[in-house]
Amino acid sequence: MGITVKPRHPALGAEILGIDMRQPIDAATVQAVSDAWMKHLVLVFPDQRVSDAEHVAFTRKFGEPEIFHQTSLHLRSDRVREIFLVSNVDEQDRLMTPAEPSQKQLSSSRQWHTDSSYRPMPSVGSLLHGIEISRTGGITQFINMYMVYDDLPEGLRKQVEGRKARHDFGMLSRVVGSPPPTAEEQAAMPPVWHPMVRCHPVTGRKSLYISSIYNDAIEGMADGPARRLIEELTEFAAQPKYMYRHVWEPHDVVMWDNRCTVHAVTPHDPGERRVMHRTTIVGREPVTAG
Repeated sequence: MGITVKPRHPALGAEILGIDMRQPIDAATVQAVSDAWMKHLVLVFPDQRVSDAEHVAFTRKFGEPEIFHQTSLHLRSDRVREIFLVSNVDEQDRLMTPAEPSQKQLSSSRQWHTDSSYRPMPSVGSLLHGIEISRTGGITQFINMYMVYDDLPEGLRKQVEGRKARHDFGMLSRVVGSPPPTAEEQAAMPPVWHPMVRCHPVTGRKSLYISSIYNDAIEGMADGPARRLIEELTEFAAQPKYMYRHVWEPHDVVMWDNRCTVHAVTPHDPGERRVMHRTTIVGREPVTAG
């Protein structure tokens, strides 16, 4: 039958029809999805009423699912360990308050970032399943960082070309006031340095590679100017012409490329249940400078 691809925004984002994630898919279909992914960066699969196990199995068509390294805040599912819980409802069906440690940490997702950039080989991509969605907010926004790099003003371009930024998982606690990683978690995930301009391993295109919730240093710059540069780059990137805003419908699955996009979620009423389950595809190579 093949798939149907319907673009949702000129910059990035497309809807994919003709896939049922509960059913086996052949190699040709996987390749067609991969081709659409490389072209559109963000794919939306509507009405995918998958179990967590089916979600993980579909993810494996594109790479190995990551196992989240942090265990102290219970953001990793106890039932299916490849599932990361982007939820304000725990696995005992209890609505959590914004003051709870896991919710404080998840509030960092309101700031622009790319998943697992703090790893020596950052994530390829992520797949997020909207099980219970918000109607008071909770819109997930994505930015095409190829286009951002292409349009960078000369002054900003000169500051990022040939430079590296540090990505530190521990910065999350400093950004949102959540508990810091334990000594064991910090040892498992020490800070790493990645080029600020990266070359995509599949498309060969250059993109700006920053992740504001993890970037705590830039080589050759003092802390204050480094932070201001990250803020200025992030502000430049967050223009509507580079952005697809995904308004969730129940059981959407959204798949994005962490190597050339950043994303952030809009706030929602904390009294409203929002249950989202994510898989993250393990990185296959170090970041290559563009």
